[in-house]
Amino acid sequence: MAEGMDGTDDAGGAGGAGPERGLSSRDEAVLAVERRSWSGPGAKERAIREQLGISPTRYYQLLNALLDDPRALAHDPGTVNRLRRVRDARRARR
Repeated sequence: MAEGMDGTDDAGGAGGAGPERGLSSRDEAVLAVERRSWSGPGAKERAIREQLGISPTRYYQLLNALLDDPRALAHDPGTVNRLRRVRDARRARR
């Protein structure tokens, strides 16, 4: 069964099934948004709402969970490793 943008997840995902399954389409879309470069303030948040149909707060919750998901690392190692470094640097500054 397919996974909806509303967060239901029958095909895996950050809160979904076991590691034998791939990422959900929503999780792949979250990583795709994060790969892009953004022209100015608000553009990314607008794209999150329009393309994913979720709030920026929910987006960042999903993204943070994806950074700890080995399936996300296998799917897009460059983006996941870059974001892990940024997250780790922020934590170290606290």
